[in-house]
Amino acid sequence: MILNGKLLRLLALVSLSVLLSSCTGIPEGLSAVRQFDGQRYLGTWYEIARLDHSFERGLSNVSAQYEARDDGGITVINRGFDQEDNEWSEARGKAYYVETPDIGRLKVSFFGPFYGGYNVLLLDSEYQYALVSGPDRDYLWILARSKTLDAATRDILVQQATDFGFATRELVWVKHDREDPML
Repeated sequence: MILNGKLLRLLALVSLSVLLSSCTGIPEGLSAVRQFDGQRYLGTWYEIARLDHSFERGLSNVSAQYEARDDGGITVINRGFDQEDNEWSEARGKAYYVETPDIGRLKVSFFGPFYGGYNVLLLDSEYQYALVSGPDRDYLWILARSKTLDAATRDILVQQATDFGFATRELVWVKHDREDPML
């Protein structure tokens, strides 16, 4: 795979932030979902909304593909369309459970031995939508199995994130107007 300049910057920024903050934790006072089923979580998820970060800035049509690894971990493939460069960007990484596989806490690495926290804070019983955070309240994603969520579900997730202390007024709502050739 050929990495473009923006993707290399993205990987460098993610790795540096992970290195500097040892961010495999979970936001203070919050807990990850229990009775988590990693097999049911595998597959494609679409990013509905996120708190803005330099490594995703300007990306639309963002998706994440999760696949089982032979070593018990999960392969992570994040893709998005870079509006400025008019091309698809991709980052591949790996994830492992922080505690036990029945708790929705993982550590994810896109570069070397440095890991960041991936915490499933809320997950519906059918595994159709999720509220995910990083190690602190600066990182938040609303994910779904489809490219859109109905207004009632979206409002519930935003309210829950607000109750958890996230800056939901700063959410970036992700546009899905292109077909990803890799999905």
